[in-house]
Amino acid sequence: MTTILVTGGTGTLGRLVTERLRADGHEVRVLSRHTQPYAVDLREGGPELDAAVAGVDTIVHCATTPRGDDEQAAVNLIAAARQAGVAHLLYISIVGVDQVPFGYYKTKLAVEKRLAGSGLGWTVLRATQFHDLLVQLFQGLAKVPVMVLPAGVSDQPVEVAEVADRLAELAAGAPAGRVDDMAGPEVRTFESLARAFLKASGRRCAVVNVPLWGAAYRGFRAGGHLAPERAVGKGTFEDYLATRIRR
Repeated sequence: MTTILVTGGTGTLGRLVTERLRADGHEVRVLSRHTQPYAVDLREGGPELDAAVAGVDTIVHCATTPRGDDEQAAVNLIAAARQAGVAHLLYISIVGVDQVPFGYYKTKLAVEKRLAGSGLGWTVLRATQFHDLLVQLFQGLAKVPVMVLPAGVSDQPVEVAEVADRLAELAAGAPAGRVDDMAGPEVRTFESLARAFLKASGRRCAVVNVPLWGAAYRGFRAGGHLAPERAVGKGTFEDYLATRIRR
């Protein structure tokens, strides 16, 4: 079996990827900012990153931050991977990064382009939003009596465990470039998802749809972040709520 480094290996996705790879018999190193022995800040790189990458066959790059530092982190990781002779760098991206001009998406697309031009063997899997991200959003919006949602926007959430399974499968294989997107089983309006959350959590809150403005909103409203033709996920939002949300 191979030696695999999982960046962001303590996060929502990375933790599950790590579990699956170890269950399959791979030697797995977990890299995060605070987890020894591979405690590394990818934004800074340095000898700690070189040590984490040395002797690794494959890197599964799950680490991310909404603060816009992902591209610099990728630059450092790619440089370390080149130096160490890593054969395969696998990256999890987001459906619609080339369709929706949203700041975080632009950064994810920039990382994809860095990988494609790196000279390394690479694979990119784009997935739609995870269920837990929507729950976090709705929990924040439900703190006031009126939940305000972007009018005309839908989503297609996917179960994170299913994405972890797919990443583990890809990590065990050869570099494949950009593979088919992975999306949840249903395209749902934001309102229907929000009402499902409110029902499952027993919260009482009015729901109001409000038109927004800007290119990013237009991109979301046009469905650039959706992949109905790739609705390969099985777990629905209600399935997730039934197991994770307490009234």
